[in-house]
Amino acid sequence: MAMTRAFSPSQLYLFSHITIRRIWAFQQHLLIQTSRSQTSYDQDGFNSTKFGLLVKDVKYALRTEISNTNNLVLVDTLQRMGIEHHFQEEIQSILQKEYEQSACFLKYQTPFDVSLCFRLLRQQGYHVSADVFKKFKNNDDGTFGLKLSQDVNGLIGLYEASQLGVEGEYILKEIANFSVDHLNACLANNDSCDEARIIKETLKYPYHKSLASCKAKSFINNFKGINGWGKSTLQELANIEYSITQEIHQHELAQVSGWWRSLGLAEDLKLLRDQPLKWYTWPMAVLTDPKMSQQRIELAKCISFVYVIDDIFDVYGTVEELTLFTQAVNRWELVAMLDLPEYMRSTYKALYDTINDIGYNIHKIYGQNPTQNLQNAWVSLCNAFLKEAKWFASGVVPTTDEYLKNGIVSSGVHAVLVHMFYLLGLGVSSIHLEDVSAISSSVATILRLWDDLGSAKDENQEGKDGSYIECYMKENKDTSIELARGNVIKLIEDEWKKLNKEHLHLMSQFLGSFSKASLNCARIVPLMYNYDDNQSLPVLQEYIKSMLYGDLSV
Repeated sequence: MAMTRAFSPSQLYLFSHITIRRIWAFQQHLLIQTSRSQTSYDQDGFNSTKFGLLVKDVKYALRTEISNTNNLVLVDTLQRMGIEHHFQEEIQSILQKEYEQSACFLKYQTPFDVSLCFRLLRQQGYHVSADVFKKFKNNDDGTFGLKLSQDVNGLIGLYEASQLGVEGEYILKEIANFSVDHLNACLANNDSCDEARIIKETLKYPYHKSLASCKAKSFINNFKGINGWGKSTLQELANIEYSITQEIHQHELAQVSGWWRSLGLAEDLKLLRDQPLKWYTWPMAVLTDPKMSQQRIELAKCISFVYVIDDIFDVYGTVEELTLFTQAVNRWELVAMLDLPEYMRSTYKALYDTINDIGYNIHKIYGQNPTQNLQNAWVSLCNAFLKEAKWFASGVVPTTDEYLKNGIVSSGVHAVLVHMFYLLGLGVSSIHLEDVSAISSSVATILRLWDDLGSAKDENQEGKDGSYIECYMKENKDTSIELARGNVIKLIEDEWKKLNKEHLHLMSQFLGSFSKASLNCARIVPLMYNYDDNQSLPVLQEYIKSMLYGDLSV
């Protein structure tokens, strides 16, 4: 999980001026009936009654079946604005009804309506058949017709729906190719600035593969209402949510930053990446429910150690020293630090103490102690780091299969998702880590391959980690770098299909919280590794600014 600096540590202090009472009032509101009508203001003017009335208005609209299509558009709107967690029961009821109707797609005749219904159902874990799109093919030659090629909204809907395909769904691949070709043609002949903007955003950042929180600001500001309803109600609700959630994130970041400074590792090891803001960005994007404050903070701590240990392996240690560190992690005893070089001891102790504390806290909350499994995740990560260190120290270039098998583990995703699994309270029933191993592997593969596509070096990093592209070009000596990169992009696309399949499976097994968070983990990867020509990450920087201290209306 390599990242570059966008903000200095001193800027983190800007986020510490937070009104705890205001956050508390908002979070308490998430736990009570929003229909209660007594007026309640706190010191900073958060009007929980006003917020509750807005929520009540939207719930009424969701429960009032003005039309099937409008209800689906409203569900989609709430999800795009990032306020859907207030309406989970109503949304589930609408989508369950759509799915249970045997002819649910017969009543929808336009490409946009069919695509919207298909996408919403699949996002929610309903495995509807992709054959619903066959109605838009010509009977004569089996191709999509000229009329469809001129329907911009229909093409956008089809392209968005195609992103939820799984392996073997060739019609969705056809739809993706057809919609991309004709949307690009529309761009070349389009005089509407708004329509062109929407097309460009859709092609570059399809909804299913993008963070909703990253796209929400633009969507909210450009929202025109649904057939004359909802513009002011939904925009006001989204603005309140945006403001308070932003303060929650600021407060959490201040805690993570304070914890990191208290460890003193950045002072002991000057070449470590000192990036608590970036480390916190991962859980901020992955766990979007405002109530999951403690989970985000604990997950940020875990993520920080993935980076710290990666730097020790990549920048600091010799193979002999790294072997000692890996052996100490395998032992998982505090006394093992005495066998380490002096510079490694503080990191080992901080890791040992932090992970044990996380395990203890999970045990207190859920009644099951996961510390052994958390420890095993760090053992696997360090073993993978050590294997890479030995490869590169000896000049060995592994095969692509060897590299990727090990790289999935050394990505750090497995370690992070193991901690997330228990932080979400999923280890206390018949659910086991093995149930989420496939989706974790897909997310890790996507991250590893995206990381290897990045051409920029991390700042202040002089180590060598190799890449899939290097291994691929050694195996295929006549290939070009462009073909190698194209192969990696194809592998990422294929892995998304596996990820979609696992999402459908986990949603059916009541593992929706983990599955949705895993999808968000895959979605944030392009922001973390998509460098521009200046070796910076402007989209990520803009996302962080927007989430932490940006104005929704700007």
